[in-house]
Amino acid sequence: MQIINLKEVNSTHIYLKELIQKEGFSSPICVSADYQSAGIGSRGNSWEGKEGNLFFSFVVSKDDLPEDLQLQSASIYFSFLLKEVLQSQGSKLWLKWPNDFYIDNKKIGGTITSATKDLLYCGIGVNLQSVNSEFGALDIKIDKMYILKLYFKTLEKKSSWKEIFNYFQIEFHKSRKYKATIENKKISLENAILNSDGSIQIDDKKVFSLR
Repeated sequence: MQIINLKEVNSTHIYLKELIQKEGFSSPICVSADYQSAGIGSRGNSWEGKEGNLFFSFVVSKDDLPEDLQLQSASIYFSFLLKEVLQSQGSKLWLKWPNDFYIDNKKIGGTITSATKDLLYCGIGVNLQSVNSEFGALDIKIDKMYILKLYFKTLEKKSSWKEIFNYFQIEFHKSRKYKATIENKKISLENAILNSDGSIQIDDKKVFSLR
């Protein structure tokens, strides 16, 4: 995975998409930044962040993904792998369905994904320092470049969706204390049923990962 590290950018996700549109795709590439002025959060919202936090986006060919991975749940897959990497370094980070990183009861980051015909883009942001009282920060000190390299090394192993899901469903109970925004409404996850494709069942309605 080629990694382009920038000091500042409006959004690593937007920058990467524009780069691929201009130069085309030949191999997986990642864009990281020390600061982004217009980060994208869930459902297209902005994601506030301070300089020095972890911001990165990457693009891969759909052919490089596990055969059993549903594209609609790719954000769970990519998020869970980063959670595993950070936990291996001592963090108590956990993943709230479908794509939010939490420390205890505070959100510290999240994941978005988008797809074209042949490519899948993923953007991830994690607070390494507190932004405000609403959001938390990662509970360990990290070397960002080391974590990125370790993450992409883990991604290259192409763990199956079934394997990742088996672990994710064990901690899904933590998400039940929270709500998710579905069709612009805050819906409790208390009685949600987690399906094997990463979607949830709420009131007989099947809902996939939001972004």
